[in-house]
Amino acid sequence: MSRGRDGRKPPGMSWEGWVDQQIREGMERGEFENLPGKGKPQTGLSEFRDEDWWVKAKMRAERLSYLPPTLRIRKEAEEAKEAIAAATREDVVRAILADINAKIRDINRRGAAGPPSTLMPLDEEAVVARWRAARSAGSAE
Repeated sequence: MSRGRDGRKPPGMSWEGWVDQQIREGMERGEFENLPGKGKPQTGLSEFRDEDWWVKAKMRAERLSYLPPTLRIRKEAEEAKEAIAAATREDVVRAILADINAKIRDINRRGAAGPPSTLMPLDEEAVVARWRAARSAGSAE
């Protein structure tokens, strides 16, 4: 074995040569025989890959997402509107509005990475009035 005493690359040997040698010796010892996916085609080899492909693949596998704050707040505002439509009590509607409006004001005040925020806080009284009207129309049916 041509490793140094502590398993490191011997002096005077190129990294490429040393790595190739480690792989070759591992193959001779059978260390690659029972790897998961052995004999199966690798997917995505013909796809274009940007420099962050591995981060994006990991995030997909972990079911994570990242949006810049100014885009994330738009998504949160839509989710807040859905939660308001599903709410059964006015105090819940007002709590949702207070929360999303605080987030919108914070993003607009701080300025954040990503596209500029053009979202304005929701008009609490107008949203509550629409919520009440939708509730009374639903109960009249």
